Order: sequence, then C-alpha cells, then structure tokens
Amino acid sequence: MMGLRSVDNAERAALQKTGIETYDMRRIDENGVVKPINEFLERVKAANGRLHVSFDVDFLDPDIAPAVGTTVPGGATFREAHLIMEMLCDSQLVTSVDLVELNPFLDVRGRTATLMTDLVCSLFGKQVLDHPNRA
Repeated sequence: MMGLRSVDNAERAALQKTGIETYDMRRIDENGVVKPINEFLERVKAANGRLHVSFDVDFLDPDIAPAVGTTVPGGATFREAHLIMEMLCDSQLVTSVDLVELNPFLDVRGRTATLMTDLVCSLFGKQVLDHPNRA
C-alpha cells in the first residue's frame, strides 16, 4: 500500500498482522516513488505475478483531487501519480484496475474526474507527448 497518511490503531494492527508492505507519505517524501515501485515490480516479475491496481482517489492530495469524502492533506502530487501509473504501464503486469473513493457530488467542475481519467490513460499507455497543449 502506497501513500498512507491516516491509519487508525485497528487498521495499523490489521496491516501488521497481514504483513502487507506499506509506504506512508513520509517514506515517499524521503525516498520518492521510483525505488519502492521498482522493487515491488521486480518482486511481482520474479513470482511470475500479475497486478490488479486498486486506486483510491484519496491517495491524491485534496488540492488536486477534492472529490473525496474524507480529505487528508499531503497526498501524492499530480506528477507522482502519473509517474506511478506510467511505471505500472511500462511493467506490462497490470491486468485490471478499479477506482474507488470518488464522490462526484464533491468534485469541483469535474477536476477530480478529469484527473482520474488522465491517470487511467497513463496506466494504459498514454504518454506526455500524447497530451494536447491546453491553453
């Protein structure tokens, strides 16, 4: 799990019990996203695995994705999120994706929905040079 910012005691205990590897935003701030993503992808490849991406909108900073019910400041930036999706695409390991925690009633002029669409496009191979220049 990447990008954790708010974990209560019961969640923390469950994560420790299951052995799920976690990267909170402090670890991302200290080390960036490239190293943990690369290490994870190498483990998946070594196990001949495949990936399902469950993308929680609240992973993103609420300044760029306001359409979530419980906002916590300090989430992933626009560029970090795109880089993660681009790296997942490059790995050719992703077989499915779901997007969760999006509340369209809280969106601001469709900003979060547009961002999520762009991120999924990056996950499916759209590159920077494919994006039109917006005036």
